[in-house]
Amino acid sequence: MQRSFLGRMIDRPEFGPFVLLVLLIVVFTAINPAFISLANVGNLLAFTVELGMIALAMTLLMTAGEFDLSVGSVFGFSPVIMWTLFNTGIMPLPAAFVVAMLIALAIGFFSGIFVTVLNIPSFLVTLGMLLVVRGSALWITDGFPQRTWDAGDQWISELLVGDFYICAGLSFAQENCGGLRIYMSLIWFILFVFLCHYVLTRTRFGNWITASGGNPNAARNRGVPVNRVRVMLFMFSAFMAGLAGIISSVRTSAANPNSGMGYELEVIAMVVIGGTALMGGRGTIIGTVIGIFILRLMRNGIVLIGVPGLAYNIFIGAIILGMMALHTWLERRHNTGT
Repeated sequence: MQRSFLGRMIDRPEFGPFVLLVLLIVVFTAINPAFISLANVGNLLAFTVELGMIALAMTLLMTAGEFDLSVGSVFGFSPVIMWTLFNTGIMPLPAAFVVAMLIALAIGFFSGIFVTVLNIPSFLVTLGMLLVVRGSALWITDGFPQRTWDAGDQWISELLVGDFYICAGLSFAQENCGGLRIYMSLIWFILFVFLCHYVLTRTRFGNWITASGGNPNAARNRGVPVNRVRVMLFMFSAFMAGLAGIISSVRTSAANPNSGMGYELEVIAMVVIGGTALMGGRGTIIGTVIGIFILRLMRNGIVLIGVPGLAYNIFIGAIILGMMALHTWLERRHNTGT
């Protein structure tokens, strides 16, 4: 019974990424103990959850057989819209936030319509949307970052990125007590993890997502609204990218139209490393969470141990190739019943 349980665990797509995550933590900590210091962990979590939010939505979209290359540009565009509306006095910050998020949803909607109604591959549609959205952000700002420090103590800023410290004895404080600094964005990320996992594994809509990516024609014959599912997932992807960009802009006090460049590829890498099938039909939120931490720990760890930051892509490329080989082997092992 024990061997059977172990075999089932090894067959899970999350097993390989989990082993790699543990190995990274052990190696980086052994080389530089500062890797697990409270200050480093707090900073790591702050950066990680912003990309992580996008990766959660990308997991659902890729499970449905599509992917979105425009998330990085939406990440930079949404805060530009919000802070431009606020800093020019057109509307208060909460209203500007709502408008920015509605525009993000519209971007996802049009991407989904182009893919499903016009039957254009999502690679081409979202590549074009990437250029349109990034160009719009640069045009609005003339290429210069927007200032965000006029937000002051706006309640919406506190709600999105308010921070507190976990002190000794698990007490909480608003001022630095030498403990672990936690941003509200981490709480939002955890909530979205549970939401996406529940939707994908426990709901009819989750079954529709998997069916849409596995065999869309068969899914349509069984009454699954494949096009509607994919449009909704494109909208959710853009929404999460916009929300992550706004959270990042509040935390860093800057809304740069160039922010998010290259994020789309890093997010896809997180999802694929976590065990979601690139061609659709299989997705795992738990695996994506592991993939998120693998890439962010790698970026943080190689700097702490003295490896040049420019070598980051070498490590990530090697991890992607290794994980793909492992997933392929596990898939063949599962299909042969060994």
